[in-house]
Amino acid sequence: MALWGGRFSDGPADALFALSRSVQFDWVLAPYDLRSSLVHLSILEKAGLVQLNDGASIRAGLMELRSEVASGSFLPIESDEDVHSALERGLTEKLGTLGGALRAGRSRNDQVATDLRLFTIDQLLEVGKSVIKLQIALLHKSKDYVDAPAPGFTHLQHAQPIVFGHELAKHAHALQRDTARIQSWYARSRTSPMGAGALSGSSLALDPVASAHALGFSFAYANSVDAVSDRDFLVEALFILALIGSHLSRMGEEWCLWSSTEFGWAKLADAYATGSSIMPQKKNPDIAELARGKAGRLIGNLTSVLAMLKGLPFAYNRDLQEDKEPLFDSFSTLNLVLPAFTGMVETTIFDRQKMAKAAPTGFSLATEIADYLVKKGTPFAQAHEVAGKCVHLCEQRGIELHELSDSDLTNIHPALKPDVREVLSVEGALASRTTFGGTAPAAVVDQINTLLEAVAVSHDWFYSESNQFSGMMGA
Repeated sequence: MALWGGRFSDGPADALFALSRSVQFDWVLAPYDLRSSLVHLSILEKAGLVQLNDGASIRAGLMELRSEVASGSFLPIESDEDVHSALERGLTEKLGTLGGALRAGRSRNDQVATDLRLFTIDQLLEVGKSVIKLQIALLHKSKDYVDAPAPGFTHLQHAQPIVFGHELAKHAHALQRDTARIQSWYARSRTSPMGAGALSGSSLALDPVASAHALGFSFAYANSVDAVSDRDFLVEALFILALIGSHLSRMGEEWCLWSSTEFGWAKLADAYATGSSIMPQKKNPDIAELARGKAGRLIGNLTSVLAMLKGLPFAYNRDLQEDKEPLFDSFSTLNLVLPAFTGMVETTIFDRQKMAKAAPTGFSLATEIADYLVKKGTPFAQAHEVAGKCVHLCEQRGIELHELSDSDLTNIHPALKPDVREVLSVEGALASRTTFGGTAPAAVVDQINTLLEAVAVSHDWFYSESNQFSGMMGA
């Protein structure tokens, strides 16, 4: 049923209705809309705006409707404009004109803003839980390879040897920042728009603070105009989702490289790879590639909402209908990618021998020569130059650094003694990197254990808040 029309002499044109209709995508807000309706009903009862016997009938109708929505037995029809009109139709079908009593003191403007906040809180907590599962998978895999030497890369060129567990764990640290952003967003976004009405509040005796607390929010809005027009919380959520997608994309790129024939480091489990319809030998890293591709979609959703918001004047504008599909799509996208990516990480096996063989290649131990000279009092700029000359001579002769003769070393620089070969080993290079956050195996074990402790705290927080929120939604 239409929620407006009294001042119109004719109904909307079919083209207008088709353009305006949003129930085909905003129906996902139905559980949240019903929850806010139950709270609004309580406020109307306390204010004496709905009699208790009528309130009992409306509450019973809402509870019945909630069960029907959950089971799928109540769905929108072609004549429903949006989730709000569909649910009011359902209520009036049960209660007659009494079903329209809930419209007192509220507008679709504050209604949808409230529903969106509830939805985003619910979904972002779920994403946080999925991110934590991926973190745990990465850290356990990191522990498996904390003693596995591998080349470290900058500019896609061999840089210095590291342990492979260190390489894997870096992604868990990035994801830890993502979960911290969700927690920060959660504290900042628990403000209820309910009671703001169309834009100016209400002349009825409503209680926005009580509504906020009943819905699980920390605060009520401070400005009713801002309450119905604010979508900062939504943009921030889209940014967090886009950044998680970007982190997954970076991981996906590395998995694609590691599983290539040229690297040959990673063996993907059959259950987390695909084949080719024409080339029988192929084993493709589709999960990694799809994660990489879908990051663009997540970034695009953020950009589209920012562009839509940039010129909106005053309070609510219908442009804001365009905030929902990008948000819903971003959550749907990550909810598909995260479990598949986690499974891929958990089941990938890495080739220790190939990584170890590659670790010293590309003269990745040259920095050890420079550090050796610095410890003997040579300024680093000069030590860097000397190490470069060592590399140049090796390239000319087709040998490795440790194969330079004693006379070669002395001719390049008198401070280069035969004992420099003691640092020209992968094991020695790794063991020496003991600075905080460095790649020495013992240091990496400490890093992993410390982060696992932090992840355990995050895990408990997300599950506690999610359970509490689910309890509020079911109240």
